[in-house]
Amino acid sequence: MAPPARPQPLDLSKASNTSSTSPSLATTPESPADCTPSPGTPGSYHTVYQTTSADGENIKNDLSDLIVTNASFHPGTMSTAKASSLGYPTENTFEDQSMTSSASSDDLEKGLAPVLIQNQIGANEIEKSDMVSTVRARRHHTANPAHMSNWRISGPPGNLPKLPVKREWRIWRGIRHNYVTVYQRLFAICFAANMIGLVVLLATNRHSKPWGPDRGWVATVAAANVLAAFLIRQENVINTLYSICCATPWWFPLRLRRMIAKLYHFGGVHSGCAVSATAWFILFTALITKDYASGEYDQPGVMTITYLLVALFLSICFFAVPQFRFVSHNVFEAVHRFAGWISVALFWVLVLLVSKAKSELPGAESLGITVVKSAVFWILLVITFFTILPWLRLRKVEAFPEMLSNHAIRIHFKYMKIGAILGIRISDNPLKEWHAFASIPAPDGQSFSLIVSDAGDWTKKQIQQPSRAYWVRGIPITGVLRMAIVFRRVVLVTTGSGIGPILSMLVSHPLPCRLLWSTPDPEKTYGESIMESVCKADPDAMIINTRASGRPDMVALAYHLYVQSNAEAVFCISNPKLTRKIVYGMESRGIPAYGPIWDS
Repeated sequence: MAPPARPQPLDLSKASNTSSTSPSLATTPESPADCTPSPGTPGSYHTVYQTTSADGENIKNDLSDLIVTNASFHPGTMSTAKASSLGYPTENTFEDQSMTSSASSDDLEKGLAPVLIQNQIGANEIEKSDMVSTVRARRHHTANPAHMSNWRISGPPGNLPKLPVKREWRIWRGIRHNYVTVYQRLFAICFAANMIGLVVLLATNRHSKPWGPDRGWVATVAAANVLAAFLIRQENVINTLYSICCATPWWFPLRLRRMIAKLYHFGGVHSGCAVSATAWFILFTALITKDYASGEYDQPGVMTITYLLVALFLSICFFAVPQFRFVSHNVFEAVHRFAGWISVALFWVLVLLVSKAKSELPGAESLGITVVKSAVFWILLVITFFTILPWLRLRKVEAFPEMLSNHAIRIHFKYMKIGAILGIRISDNPLKEWHAFASIPAPDGQSFSLIVSDAGDWTKKQIQQPSRAYWVRGIPITGVLRMAIVFRRVVLVTTGSGIGPILSMLVSHPLPCRLLWSTPDPEKTYGESIMESVCKADPDAMIINTRASGRPDMVALAYHLYVQSNAEAVFCISNPKLTRKIVYGMESRGIPAYGPIWDS
């Protein structure tokens, strides 16, 4: 059978003008009677155009408006026989090889003939009849069949497995998973150990002259607690701890791996030691106040510095209380930073004043020797070094913003390579506020990016007024998702821009997983590149558009994927409320679950 004549390119600039003509092609809509609802698509209209080719052969192009809308194509939209009778490419055309095409017969079997025809005749836009307004192709999306099949937007499954009954007595369950978490346990251990030591020290020195324990020894213990609180938050220490724990082999019992994966609760050590340091320093202040009042210690400068330090320690602890920290995180961050710096400086002044007073006693050693022999001096030296170290790495780096939508932006950086599952802090004002984001390594391994979504004043500003440069300091820090690699298979649950940390892990360190992502208009908000990365990480990812299906029961869906994939743990990256809900919903049923705890 001779191949049908190939349709000539359609001049759409003249399609809307019925009086226009062209020597090669004239396009006029037929009578309004032809503008009828499309079969199987109630309320949808299509226009039949009469085209006249240069050789006088008439070809009817019956193109549904489904070509340029979001609707999916169905095999019944245009059969192969109908396409052949109208002069469109068919299976026989491809087998004949006399007419080239970039598509295969499989595409026709999938009901994609209208798209192929549209590409071949050059139609990018088709106008409906006067009865219907002009339909335009969606802006951020091209009608590419291969691309459209890369992902699918899911609805919540109809038949979800019934959630198992929660374990333990209700009151104890609430206390255990809300008030006796690993974080609180670590805090309690550190604080209790210090308080036991403090009580024992006071008891053993109750008859000493002057009364109480040695003042220098109390100051040393306070400084040691400050050092412990500081080091557990230091970037190099955090990364080292994660590297050690992530080396846990899979053959370890699940119960042990489940405990090791709670490493990210190390903030309990930070809080416990910081509060303990405050308690010890209050004791130190009380002791030297007694000595000053009795005339045994005449150093007003030491007294002034001591009381200033107590005020600073108490202010740091006060603004770190979760209720105050969440209300105004910027105030908490400013107090923590500047009060901390001032405290370190005043501690140096206190060490020098106390050492000077000792060196002036009869038979005492020189000031230099006295300072060097002080344990507090060496502790302060380490604290000062690690305080300055991140700021020695402060620099302003070039950024390459990529607008994803009015709700999200992707910022690319090329100043360094970055490893697996790491986050960086960026700022447009290094002395004011810093914001941490998970990094997504680029395929070339030479750059990385991060996703910023509208979650507050600062993030909204970055989306509306993208910056070409940001301040960065320190080194990238490992995040909670790194612990997922100690499990054989996991379920990853996220919402909105939480997909950034998920991709940070899956792009750089792929592992068997199932992914649940719930967000409004995912493709429109985050773009095709993010969607492709998601489906590359998990081809069966459950992506739910909450604009279309509403907010699903995330606990039930997470459990569904956990059972379906035979996973060992669930990781959740979302807002605080949903993260706590999912972690509690899983752990109260005996399922290992992990998520950020927002303790900094």
